[in-house]
Amino acid sequence: MAMRVVKLVEVIDKTGLSRSSIYAFIADGRFPKPLPLGDRRVGWLESEVEDWIQARLAMRDQGIQ
Repeated sequence: MAMRVVKLVEVIDKTGLSRSSIYAFIADGRFPKPLPLGDRRVGWLESEVEDWIQARLAMRDQGIQ
């Protein structure tokens, strides 16, 4: 399986979170850290973002918030 790096716009679209929420979750250790891509550019591994979403679904299904 090929790794795919996604930009912030796509992370926002996939998660429904705002930019500030994503960075707040990162600061709290509750969201995957971005990969530095170059001068002022970062991206996320799509698989890590999807794993985070799956974990949130599992928490929901178990009644955990």
